[in-house]
Amino acid sequence: MKIALPKGRIAEEVLDIFEKIFNEKFEFENRKLVFEKSGFKFMNVRNWDVATYVEKQAADIGVVGFDVITELDSDVLELFDLGLGKCRVSVAGIKGDESYKNKTQIIVASKLVNIARNYFNQKGIPAKIIKLNGSIELAPLVGLSDVIVDIVQTGGTLRENGMEEKEIIMHSSARLIANKNSFIEKKKEILDLVERVKEIYGA
Repeated sequence: MKIALPKGRIAEEVLDIFEKIFNEKFEFENRKLVFEKSGFKFMNVRNWDVATYVEKQAADIGVVGFDVITELDSDVLELFDLGLGKCRVSVAGIKGDESYKNKTQIIVASKLVNIARNYFNQKGIPAKIIKLNGSIELAPLVGLSDVIVDIVQTGGTLRENGMEEKEIIMHSSARLIANKNSFIEKKKEILDLVERVKEIYGA
C-alpha cells in the first residue's frame, strides 16, 4: 500500500502511530523521499501535494489537512480525523480596525483563495482576492489588502504584527484520506489499517 505523508512534524507523528501499530521503527532516513517497510511504501510529499497524489492514485492513502482538502476541492475519501496539526482558517486584520465591514468591496490577501472567495460569497460580500504565497500578514500592514484569510494556530504571529483574528471560517486538522479506486480495490487492507489507527486513538 502506498502512503503519502506531508513533510515535517505531522509525518513524524503519523510514523509514530505506525510504530505503535507494528512495534517497529518507521522513519525517513536523511533526505530520502521514499521508504518501504512491512508492505507499505511511504512517500514524503509537500503538504499541498498530498491530496493530488492520492486523488491521482499515485498513493492509495495519505494524510493532509482538512483546509487543503477544502481549498483544492479534492475528490478523495475522508477516512478518519487524526486530530494532528489543529488550526483555524480565519479572517484577520489590523487590531481594532473594523473598517473593512463597512466597505462596498473588500480586498483580501490569501493563499487559500477558494476558501476566502467562497466564504465572502456566502456572506454576500463583494471581495477581491489577491493570492500571496507567504508573509501574508504583511498585506494589511502596507495597504495591499483590507484583511487576510490565513491559517492560525496560536495567533502569535498576528499579535506580534499588531493584528488579530476577526472571524473564524473553519477549523482544520490532519485527515487520513484514500483514493476512491484504491478503496474499492484494497478495501479490506485500508479498513483494517483505519481500525488499527482508531485503536491507537481509543476511538
